[in-house]
Amino acid sequence: MVLETERIAVIGERDVALGFKLVGIKDAFIEEGASAVALLREMLEKKEYGLVIVSNTLLEHMDTQTLRAAETSLKPIVVFLPVKEEENKESVEQLAKRVLGVNIQMLK
Repeated sequence: MVLETERIAVIGERDVALGFKLVGIKDAFIEEGASAVALLREMLEKKEYGLVIVSNTLLEHMDTQTLRAAETSLKPIVVFLPVKEEENKESVEQLAKRVLGVNIQMLK
């Protein structure tokens, strides 16, 4: 049996990308707004990645066609990461500090 490993990519703000780079994800792209949406579209078309993790802040910049493609794609699977700090929710910075012991704010 041959096990195939899939590549993982992350698209998001600086804090998000740095956090994933710290845990070993090499393809973490610091992108926001229209350029991030364009990168996601490219990844959906090329199918080079098995999983693409995308900051949920990108949703407000995404057209319905791209959103539908992201939600229904089987390769890559697209997961939206909640990064907007909500009431009673832990921010990415707080999570990285608690779990990894890394203060992302100091890396800026």
